[in-house]
Amino acid sequence: MSWIVEQPKSQQKLALDFMEKVKENSALPIVGAHDGMSSLLAKKSGFEVLYLSGGALSASKGIPDIGLLTLEDVTARAREIVRASNLPLLVDVDNGFGEPLNIARTALEMIESGVAAVQIEDQQIPKKCGHLNGKRLIPESEMVKKIQMIRQVAPTLKIVARSDAYAIEGMAGMVARLRSYMKAGADIVFPEAMKSVEDFIHVRKEIDFPVLANMTEFGKTDYIDMATFTEIGIDLVIFPVTSLRAAAYNVGETYKTIREEGTQKQILNRLQTRRELYEILRLHDYEEMDSKIDRTVLPEEQEDED
Repeated sequence: MSWIVEQPKSQQKLALDFMEKVKENSALPIVGAHDGMSSLLAKKSGFEVLYLSGGALSASKGIPDIGLLTLEDVTARAREIVRASNLPLLVDVDNGFGEPLNIARTALEMIESGVAAVQIEDQQIPKKCGHLNGKRLIPESEMVKKIQMIRQVAPTLKIVARSDAYAIEGMAGMVARLRSYMKAGADIVFPEAMKSVEDFIHVRKEIDFPVLANMTEFGKTDYIDMATFTEIGIDLVIFPVTSLRAAAYNVGETYKTIREEGTQKQILNRLQTRRELYEILRLHDYEEMDSKIDRTVLPEEQEDED
């Protein structure tokens, strides 16, 4: 966790950095990071803002994304990622874990965890993935109250207001909701489960506020590249579950190899080496904090194998 070996940024600074990146001329790519290690890998790859997906967090705990996460689950993982990366983090808090007073607690917990921004949605509980059928919405007025509560108790916390209304109330109904959410105090709007570039163009023409696009895999939205999102004026693009899918697939393949072959030797070139692990964890920086700790010397022959 980098917060031990470097000065952690304040929540206010992280939130300001987040909005500065949003306001840049090109669409901002935000990759999902489902744990501390994935956040470090994202940072090493050059990403400057991270996203914690409720779907990815749920899957990492072995449960489906149907509203089973607790506030404590999300808070603990958010804190882990912020501490590890020292980067602005946008956190999916689903419906905020309840009614306005519950929302107040959620917002304050996020502030204490150093979170830059939260994403809150207008689905009922039990909720569903935004790209599945059977979603139900809360009244627009209830969502407005939730946004107003966040703005009241946590003014430095940036708000992304997501609407799942497209599949239920159509484009016009969703746009009307997003406009109300902006008036209530949201900083960014998130039209969920758009189908095409044309849908995003329509939203962009109707709404003169920062717009977030969801570029999840295997969903209802066509695959659209960052250059196209920039061209049509989309401000942020999240890749929410990509890291979790990649990790799950590759870990599964590794387990399969060990089970079938009885050794991992033939896949060493697809594994993170010991040197790479220690470098990304900044092991030597920790050791230098305490002169009593002997600096680690890697085994000469098996440093990339063990």
